[in-house]
Amino acid sequence: MERPPPQQILVLRKVNPMEVTETRAEGLARELKVTVPAATLDARLNTYLDDLRQKVRLKGFRPGKVPMAHLKKMYGRSAMAEVINDVMTESVRGAVEGRDEKPALQPDVDVDEGSMADVMDGKSDLSFAVKYEVLPEIEVAGLDAITVEKPVYEVPEEELQEELTKLAANYKDYEPVDRPAQDGDRLKIDFVGKIDGEPFEGGSAEGIDIVIGQGRFIPGFEEQLLGFVPGLALVRVTFPEDYGATHLAGKPAEFDVTIHEIAAPKDTVLDDAFAEKLGLESLEKLREALKGEMQRSYDTASRAKVKRALLDALDEKFKFELPQKLVETEFDSIWRQVDAEMKQKGESFDASLADDADGSEAKTRADYQAIAERRVRLGLLLSEVGQKAEVQVTDEEVQRALQERMQQFPGQERQVLQYYQQNPQAIASLRAPIFEDKVVDYILELATVNTLPVSKDELLKGMDEDEHDHAHDHDHDHGHDHHHHHDHDHDHHHHDH
Repeated sequence: MERPPPQQILVLRKVNPMEVTETRAEGLARELKVTVPAATLDARLNTYLDDLRQKVRLKGFRPGKVPMAHLKKMYGRSAMAEVINDVMTESVRGAVEGRDEKPALQPDVDVDEGSMADVMDGKSDLSFAVKYEVLPEIEVAGLDAITVEKPVYEVPEEELQEELTKLAANYKDYEPVDRPAQDGDRLKIDFVGKIDGEPFEGGSAEGIDIVIGQGRFIPGFEEQLLGFVPGLALVRVTFPEDYGATHLAGKPAEFDVTIHEIAAPKDTVLDDAFAEKLGLESLEKLREALKGEMQRSYDTASRAKVKRALLDALDEKFKFELPQKLVETEFDSIWRQVDAEMKQKGESFDASLADDADGSEAKTRADYQAIAERRVRLGLLLSEVGQKAEVQVTDEEVQRALQERMQQFPGQERQVLQYYQQNPQAIASLRAPIFEDKVVDYILELATVNTLPVSKDELLKGMDEDEHDHAHDHDHDHGHDHHHHHDHDHDHHHHDH
């Protein structure tokens, strides 16, 4: 290979733009000292001002002809401040990227403010400390040695029959009868409601169906129609004190009711004709559809229970040092929620309790500290397993999750969509639970899963616990940019990949 020409050697020996020295490496903690020579800053300042000279318009000078000394006098300090800011950002990134490790969070930067005046004046090198924690090395071997139990419950015939009977009760047919109204009858009515003899807004309707005993009207309204035949009836009721329309709440009212027809419920026969009425081709198809729907809700509970058992097993099996800043961030997020919920309920900690007593602030903090550590440990572990297994989340899956999210806010779909479009962090929070579930499925494939038939009550027990009681099921993401984002859903160990 030819030697480079002499001028190229000079270029290679130019001032190093920065020097990086490791000053601390204990456990996961790292600290670097970064020094950027004054000559580098001066060169950057001149480049900045030269660029400014082409753009700035100053009275008395032709475009691009403002003397550098004059520019320095006018813009030097603000330009230097901007140069230092840019150089620090680049230097931090460069110093960290030049090392074979992954920071858990954005590094903290410490600058000696006392020396900055000399740096600004070009008399001194720029020196600062970069502090951060690295993500731990995690050895994920032995996933196939994990054994978990999966509680299962199969829908029995009698429960299916019970559900079919309820369905039949909700889709009753009625036939007109020539007798006074009885409980359970469907009446077709018009009514005009009056308060103090004057009709009120929203108090009138025509051709309304009302089933006596269903309790869909103001308390007392339906019952007063018992014994009436088609024709006129007068109903006197008092609106409940907690009625939605405040101008009617607690007020006595009279309703002039016209009864057009009285129809009695027919016994519903569970046959193919009934299934066809519901849009299915036969009773057998209806039974299959209903059983499948019922079974899905139990299978969801089974999945949640086996997932929790797996997370417990992983938490027990894998122990490694945790980045404390991640744990602190997680704890702060939990504690803000605890604090907000207590304030909302008007509660506070009892200062008279011993620190280790249930309900004391110190004990509660310790409990949530353990939960924060668990979340971070499982979050890092599942992230590592998912990366090694090359688990991917598709755009279609994220879009599906976004559609489901929008459906949770009827009438506000557009605002929800805009929120996610404008917040990449929020999109990451949709991707994260999908990623987690795929990693959990991957581990369950490797592990030994023993199915355990249980009763319905056993399966559903604990499924509606307060979220803080099993907050270990809500972890957060450590993405490729290693920023730690808080998600609002609170129902997964989140990993953004």
